[in-house]
Formats: sequence, C-alpha cells, structure tokens
Amino acid sequence: MASTTSATTHTPGGSGLPTRSPLVGWLAVFAVMLGIFSIVTTEILPIGLLTKIGSSFTISDGMAGLMMTMPGFLAAVSAPVVTAATTRVDRRLMLCVFILLLAAANFLAASAPDYWLVLLSRVLVGIVIGGFWSIGAGLAERLVPPESVDRATAVIFSAVPLGSVLGVPAGTFIGDVAGWRTAFAVMGILTVGVLVMLLLFVPALPANQATRLSVLRGMFRSTNTLFALLLTFLLVLAHFGTYTYVTPFLEEVTEASSTQITVFLLIYGAAGIAGNFVGGAAVGRYPRAVLGFAAGLIAAATLLLPVLGHWPIGAVALLIVWGAAYGAVPVSSQTWFTKATPNAPEAASVLFTASFQATISTGALVGGFIVDRSSPSTVMTLGGLTAVLTIAALWAHFARRLTWPDNS
Repeated sequence: MASTTSATTHTPGGSGLPTRSPLVGWLAVFAVMLGIFSIVTTEILPIGLLTKIGSSFTISDGMAGLMMTMPGFLAAVSAPVVTAATTRVDRRLMLCVFILLLAAANFLAASAPDYWLVLLSRVLVGIVIGGFWSIGAGLAERLVPPESVDRATAVIFSAVPLGSVLGVPAGTFIGDVAGWRTAFAVMGILTVGVLVMLLLFVPALPANQATRLSVLRGMFRSTNTLFALLLTFLLVLAHFGTYTYVTPFLEEVTEASSTQITVFLLIYGAAGIAGNFVGGAAVGRYPRAVLGFAAGLIAAATLLLPVLGHWPIGAVALLIVWGAAYGAVPVSSQTWFTKATPNAPEAASVLFTASFQATISTGALVGGFIVDRSSPSTVMTLGGLTAVLTIAALWAHFARRLTWPDNS
C-alpha cells in the first residue's frame, strides 16, 4: 500500500479515513475504473464474437444473444439484494470478491464444453455487475478531494466506452486469430491483474451508509426518480436492442469482413470515449440537454443505418455518431439518479445499476426475438423509434418544470 499521512481528517464521503495523497487517490480511481472496464468488456464481449460462438454450438444469433440477456437480468436482481445484504461489509473487500468471481466466470466460459455452461458463466457475470457497479459507480467522492469528484466520476465511467474501444474490438481480433475461447481466457488473466491493483491501491472503505431495501423503496416516491427510470429504460433499450446485433448487421447488410468489423467497432469505441468526457463535463449543469442530445443522435444513427449502412463509409460515419452519443449515456443516467436522491449516493447507484442492467437484458432479448423473425435492419429501425420516445419523455420533464432536490 502507498503511504498515507498521519492526519485523521474526514474524507468528502464521510468515511473517516486518513487523508491520503492525491496520487494514491487517483490510482484507486484508476483501479476501480479498470474493474468496471473488465466487467463491461466481459459483459459485451459476446457482441463481437456472437456469430463465432453461435456457430461453434450450432445455435441461432437470437439464441446466442442470451449471453447478453442473462447478465443483465441477474445484475438487476443482485444490485439491490447483494448491496443490502452486505451493507455492513467493507466496500473494498466486496470489490475484490466480485472481481475474483469475474475471473472465475471468464475462465469457465473459456473452457465450457457446452453452451449451458457458457450461460452459467454469464449468470456469475450478472452477479458481479450488480454488486461491483452498485458500489464502484459512486466511490469517487470517497477516493479524491471534493474538487476532483466530477472528473474522477467521468474517469470511472470512461470504462464503459473503453470496453467498446479496446475490449470488444480486441476480443473480436483475438477471436479471429485464436478462437473465441482465447478471448475469454485473456479477459480472465486481465481480471486477475485488476484484483491485484484493487488490493494495492484502494483503501479500506467501511460502509458509511446502510443501503436497506426500505431506502430503495422510498426512492420510488420521487417523481425525478421515476423519470430517471423511464429515461434509462427507453434509451438503453434503444441502444442495446440494436447494438447487440450490430455484428450481424455489418456482416449481412454492409457485407463487411471480420477485419473491417473489428476496425468499425474500434472507431465506434473511440467516439464513445470522447462522448463520455464531453457528456460527463456538461451533464451536471445541463442534464436534460445532454441526455436529449444523446438520444437524438442515437435515434438518427440507428434509423439511418438501414439506409446508409449498405456502404462502409456510411456505416462508419453513423457508428461514430452512435458511439459519441452512447458514450454520454451511462454517466448521464447515473447523474439523473444521483440528483434525484443526493443524500443517498450508494442507493442511487444501486437503482441506476439495476435499471440499466435490466434494460440491457431486455433490449438484447427483444432484439434477438426480432432479428430471428425479421432482419437486423428492422431491429435498427425499431431501436431508433424507441430513442425518439426518450426525447418525448425528456420534453415532458421539461414541460412540467421539474427541478432536483439540489436545485441544479
């Protein structure tokens, strides 16, 4: 562990921890970010490997999409249950336990002889997502000084687009070169490295708030919380109902090769990183505008893909727009929940994680049902229309002149 001073002043999060050097605090933020990166990458890794995994087990794209559906549903359940059940356990210990479980899930997927074992590994991934995200997403205020919290939060959430810019394309590349099982094995090794970083840099984090189920139930009495749930559902449904099946779209409609698809997903993820930091810098002051702009761009990209996606240049251009827009979505959604319940940040993270992950699985499930009965282009069109509904919901929030408890 890095050194700390002997002073015993309280951290911004009220944890009562000794004052630590800013560098150590940022290393802890980076470790948490890498934890979420490994989780996000593991969760969405099947997107780039969907057809390869499906063909190895002789199943359809829709059936293979269950690899995306399983983690989301389990995360939605585990987020409130696990967080409430471990409310008195040191948060650092819980982060390490979840990352160890994630490594086991990756190694299980890499060695699974049957598809049902792959799905079992995805159940473990879902439990990890619900627990780690609920705790880690709101930790910035306990790791860095108050003036750095917004920037640290953006760094933590940069793990989401980083999972796309590095994780999915790299996994797709490894799958092309050495097989999809090797991609999961590499993720298992990376996850073990993340565990070491958490042990080295994250300080003891005693639970400083009791996130009981009664607290979560009480949040549903807030109109702003209900709007946060609605907006998250619509926009994440629009995104993952389509993005889960972007590889079949690029194969069938754009007629892109495996190498081209890897490059396309890399470009998409790079745009997502930019969108994350731009959106994260602005969402605190303009929460409606940032989320509305993201929804509008996602709607435009997915609605135009069936038209312009026949040509590689058109597909790439729209993937850039789509990536930049979605990069701002996770940090924006988390901000909406936090603004609705400013005095219970971990409870806000739990509800954010549960709703976000439940919608990921719903989107993948609905998208899989549609793609098996129609085409990837139909999925894109319906996803775009769902994103348009998000804009309508945002307008309703504005029209009712609703404000948040902190009056931001």
